[in-house]
Amino acid sequence: MNLNLLTAFLMTFIASLFLVPLVRQVALNLNITAKPDARRIHKKVTPLMGGLAVYSAFMLGALFTLPVDRQFMAMLIGGFIIVLCGVIDDMVEMKARYKLFFQIISALIVIFYGQINLGNINLPLGIRIEFGGISTFITILWIVGITNAVNLIDGLDGLCAGVSAIILATFAMLAFSMGRMDIVLISLLLCGAIVGFLFYNFHPASIFMGDTGALFIGFMISTISLLGFKSSTFFTLGPAILILMIPIMDVMLSIIRRKVKGVSFSTPDKEHLHHTLMYKLHLGQIRTVLVIYAITFYFSQVSFVYMLNKRAAFDMLIVMFIIIELFVEKTGMISKKYRPLLNIFDRIKRLFIIK
Repeated sequence: MNLNLLTAFLMTFIASLFLVPLVRQVALNLNITAKPDARRIHKKVTPLMGGLAVYSAFMLGALFTLPVDRQFMAMLIGGFIIVLCGVIDDMVEMKARYKLFFQIISALIVIFYGQINLGNINLPLGIRIEFGGISTFITILWIVGITNAVNLIDGLDGLCAGVSAIILATFAMLAFSMGRMDIVLISLLLCGAIVGFLFYNFHPASIFMGDTGALFIGFMISTISLLGFKSSTFFTLGPAILILMIPIMDVMLSIIRRKVKGVSFSTPDKEHLHHTLMYKLHLGQIRTVLVIYAITFYFSQVSFVYMLNKRAAFDMLIVMFIIIELFVEKTGMISKKYRPLLNIFDRIKRLFIIK
């Protein structure tokens, strides 16, 4: 790896290592903490707002290494607004519609000031979709959707941070192979800050990133994944979707599950992927987190295969989707009545039963 890139990663990594304890003490002094309740898994009062250390470390690295570029400035301005939203939410628990307002404003800054827009999407098997007049709406949907998807997986010690680090490292390696050093640099800056934070956040966590961190990281991941659209036809959304598959699937399952139950999407529950692995399969926190790391890594490898052989990547996806579908049906993540694939297997089994 280029020495300057390694230096950028180490800069934010070391800064994060030093900043997290400071932010932790501030959060404790101001009583900005997550207290155990029916919604949460942890058993002791834990300081929030660790994401402020991630943000500060990232901004320190950005100040010294990122070029003064309209796109990056738009991302940094939007990121600041998201962090402000997260800090307020960690302090007073902001209503969902207000958080959505902050996210849309940040997305609009990226779109109109940064001129980062999702005009088309390249899917596996050579499928290309042009969005035309609705591209602004689609871009907002992508940014807001991924921002909240990353936030939703922040339910176990080290889960959101570790998954995000894998995603960003994969972005950096893919972009490096295509000569997109701007994407490599910003991905490594954020990755370094997150890995430094992970030292304090892995189970048993001494601090949580809170919405300050989860929303900021989600926002940055969503916008980094769009950077290639303006100046490269190669860095398409196909690999980005593959790398982000875990948070995307978790959101989709949450929407379907809440629709089936007739409750609001903003209603919290303990039926996300990590909850299912932890409670229904009795894996515990550490093993659950490691399993999700492994799945995320698998999808990141599929994204590399996708760049070389789209057919092989498609076959890998089919196998994983069948496994995930069986897991969803077997564990009742959507509903105990939802079991289309299992019902097909049951019928096939009955056909071969010798009476």
